[in-house]
Order: sequence, then C-alpha cells, then structure tokens
Amino acid sequence: MTTHYIRIRILNTICLVIPLWVIDDDGNSQGMLFCNCLVKSGSVLLLLMDRVQIQLMKQLFRQSINWSLGIAVITFVLAAIFTIVSTSTLSGVTWGVGMIVVFVIVIIGIVFDMLGIAATAADEVPFHAMASKKIHGSKNAIHIIRNADRFASFCNDVIGDISGIISGTATAIVVLQLTVAYNHSDGSLFHTIISVVFTSLVAALTVGGKALGKSMAIRYSTEIIFKVGRIFYFLENRFNIVIIKDKKKKRNSKRK
Repeated sequence: MTTHYIRIRILNTICLVIPLWVIDDDGNSQGMLFCNCLVKSGSVLLLLMDRVQIQLMKQLFRQSINWSLGIAVITFVLAAIFTIVSTSTLSGVTWGVGMIVVFVIVIIGIVFDMLGIAATAADEVPFHAMASKKIHGSKNAIHIIRNADRFASFCNDVIGDISGIISGTATAIVVLQLTVAYNHSDGSLFHTIISVVFTSLVAALTVGGKALGKSMAIRYSTEIIFKVGRIFYFLENRFNIVIIKDKKKKRNSKRK
C-alpha cells in the first residue's frame, strides 16, 4: 500500500464523517460543501507534494550519478598509478622485498577501511566542544563526519578495493619470482603450493586486519577522526589543499 493511496483513503474517510457532524435544525447536512472544498484542496496538495517528491528524487539521482562518475574516474586513475608503481617496484627487487611491498599494500587497505568506518561511527558533538575552544583540526573533523558517506565510500570502496586487487596481483608476481629463484617452472607443483600458501596468507591478513580495524574504528572513532582532522588542517593551512569542503559555506555562497 503506497503513501499516496493512504492519503486518498484518509481524505475519503474525513468526507464521510464530517457530514454527520454538521447538521442544522431542519436535519439537513451542512458539511457537504466543506467536504467538496476539502477534497479539491487535498487533491491539489497531494499533486504538489508528489511534484516536490519527484523533483527531490531527480536531484538526488543527478547527484548520485555525478558522484558515481567522479568516483569511477578517480578509481581508474588511482588504480593505474598503484599498478604502475607496484609493478615497477616489484620488477627490480627480490621476492622477499616484494612480499614486504605486498604487506604494505595490505596495511594501506586496512588503514583506509578503518578510517571509513570511523567516519560513519563518530559523533560530531565532541568536536563542537573542541571547535569552541579553537582546537586545530576539530572543524575539519566535523566536515569529515558531515560528509561521512562520501568519505567512507572513498576510503572503503576506492582505496580498500584497489588495495585488495593490487595486493592479489603483486602476490602473483612475488610467487612467480620465488618460483624462478628456486629453478622451478610456472605451473609446477612447487609453484602451485607456493601460490596457495602466499595467497591464503595475504587473504587471512587482509580479512583479519580489517576485522581488527573495524572494532578499533567503532571503539575509538572520535580519536581516529580527530587525528585525520588534524592532518587535513595541516594540509589546508600549510599547502592550501582542501580535502573536504564545508557544505554550509557552499550554501551561503549560493544564496549570496
């Protein structure tokens, strides 16, 4: 049963009840005229509300499309950069150093996953008290929490997923380097065993690290977001790099 249908039923019920309430001395109902006016005004009101809802849905849909396209482009660029850097780094090192590079990539994914969850779990009330005391980074932390959906999408979906994909590719390169170093061919039993062991190890570290990071992010969300806010404050004041803009400033500038 839709909301529009419920509103129509309510108006019909009112129109049936009101004529019984308003009866003159001759026993004639005087509420019919009122009901007709109520039905007409109610229908107009419903049409206006439906139009407003449609406009809001269109606006939200456009914003979602723009955000999705922007995230797709950013993901493409960052994935290309990460792939080039990791491949060029792994090509000139031994398998031991390559495995360290893989662990670093896994740690990056875990850290950003923790940041995204902390942004959604944090409350901005403590940061208002800090902002009243003019503590550096508190306003930036408020901006992060107010844009928690986009911040978490970037940290969890973009950086987290890229790290997971590239860590798998880097693991395959390290396994091949280790196989060649011990004079075994690709597809041999040694290569298969090493591939299974290294892939399982990286998967276990990724899943276990993210599980630990999520519990820490929920428990220490205020402290984590405050440290990120201080980093954003440093970048904004030293290098004039604004990571997250304040929505209120945008609205005030549009009104002016």
